[in-house]
Amino acid sequence: MKKALYFVLTLAMTLSFVACGSKGNETKGNDDKKEGGKKVALLVSGAVNDQGWNQTAYEGAKKACEKYNCELAYSENLGTADIAAAFTDYAAAGYDVVIGHGFEFGDPALEVAEIYPDVKFICTEADASAENVASYVMACEQTAYVEGIIAATMSKSGKVGAIGPIQGDSLVKIVNGFEDGAKSVNPDLVVESAWTNSFVDTQLAQEAAKAMIEDGVDVIKHCANACGNGAMSAAVEAGIWCQGDSYDQSSLAPKNILDSALYNLDVVMDIALGDAMNGSFKGEVYNLGMSDGAVEVKISDNVSEEAKAAAQDAIDKIISGELNVVRDYTIRN
Repeated sequence: MKKALYFVLTLAMTLSFVACGSKGNETKGNDDKKEGGKKVALLVSGAVNDQGWNQTAYEGAKKACEKYNCELAYSENLGTADIAAAFTDYAAAGYDVVIGHGFEFGDPALEVAEIYPDVKFICTEADASAENVASYVMACEQTAYVEGIIAATMSKSGKVGAIGPIQGDSLVKIVNGFEDGAKSVNPDLVVESAWTNSFVDTQLAQEAAKAMIEDGVDVIKHCANACGNGAMSAAVEAGIWCQGDSYDQSSLAPKNILDSALYNLDVVMDIALGDAMNGSFKGEVYNLGMSDGAVEVKISDNVSEEAKAAAQDAIDKIISGELNVVRDYTIRN
């Protein structure tokens, strides 16, 4: 089923590119100019109002910039080919800190950082580090593990699904964490997965979700940025459970959502910008998880008491260190 689904999604993605072409980028500044403050830029792969991955980064960066008296500008809807140029534009324009939100920003940051040694480059979910490059990695596999427990406990068909965008490390670890959590409840549970190869095309995620639903899946977890909203729409249409990602997505499926994995970018951005502003910046890779307040799971009232209890037990053990969720970057077939 996975191979057939991958073929369908690849074909759909190709047709989408032919019909629509690539999207343009938009650069905007913060309305609140900070006199005498540092200039910070945020680069994101989608829209800053996507009710997910990019919006939580924008809101976190804005909050941190207000705290540290910084001026914030941002560029949204950046494709992979646009990233290096965007980093360069801000560095050349005199920005003090440029933040790339997502694993795909790591290599371009290293490339541009060599040319602008006085600019600090910050990446989320990347493995990039240099004298003026630091990465802040969230333990999203922890929230995914808990979501897997909830999904497995709530499933009646014995089949659950996970939909991701592009197979980068920061996303593969989520799908794998979800599978591990689900199978900790029921080793015989079937966990289907699909990758849309897009962060923004909701139609692709919707098609993937519909294929899973036709195959008997009754809970769908996504980590596909704005693209994943299509998966949630398919779940609502079919009357099955779904799980949100990055942001509290309960408003998108109030009667169908089980939970949302929350990535608290306000915490991450506060730590990252704090380091950059107070002189303690180091070019390293930092790991932040539940115990740091960087990630959490918001459980809805749709979840049974049994599933809530199982999820809370796992959360408590993760925070205490009793339960170590393995961060696995292996693409599983």
